[in-house]
Amino acid sequence: MRPAERKFGIRNEEFGIRGKRGVNSCFLLRKTICQALKEIIMKRDEIMKILPHREPMLLVDEVELVDGEAVGRYTVRGDEFFLQGHFPGNPVVPGVILCEMMGQAACLLAGADAGGSTPYFTGMKNIKFKNKVVPGDTIEFRGVLTAKKGAFHFIKSSGHVNGQLCVSGELSFAVIGG
Repeated sequence: MRPAERKFGIRNEEFGIRGKRGVNSCFLLRKTICQALKEIIMKRDEIMKILPHREPMLLVDEVELVDGEAVGRYTVRGDEFFLQGHFPGNPVVPGVILCEMMGQAACLLAGADAGGSTPYFTGMKNIKFKNKVVPGDTIEFRGVLTAKKGAFHFIKSSGHVNGQLCVSGELSFAVIGG
C-alpha cells in the first residue's frame, strides 16, 4: 500500500498517477489536484452557486483559485450586523466571524468541483487569533488543500490584513450531494 493510499484512502491510479519507487505519492496527489484547479476567479454571484450562504451571512467578496490555493477577500464595511454590538465605539470583527469568513473562502477548494453538492463545515483545529480586524480593513484569506478522504476535505488556512497575520487554523469540510 502506498503512502497516499494509506493516509487518504485514495489510490494514485484514480488520478492517473503511476507509483514510482522513492517518489512521494502524497506530493504527486497534491500536484495532480493543483493542476486540476489551475485558475478560477469568482465574484459573489459565482460564489453563491457553490455556497448556500446569502446576505447577511455571505462573508466573502471574491475568491481566486490559483494552482490549488484559494485566495479569498472580504472588505469590512462597518455596517455589518456582527459589528453592531462588538464593541460599541470600538468595532472589531469577532473571532467566530473570522473563522466563518476563512471557512467560506477555503471551502471553495472543496466545492469548486462539487457539481451541485454543498460543502459543510465539519471542524476547526489550532485556530489562532493574532491581530484584530476593523472596519475599512480588507482581509485576505489563503487556503491550501492538505488532504482529502472521501467526502471530507482538510484545508490549512490563514487570514492577513496588509501582510499581518490575523487568524490561522486547520479546517475540514464534508461535501454532500444535493
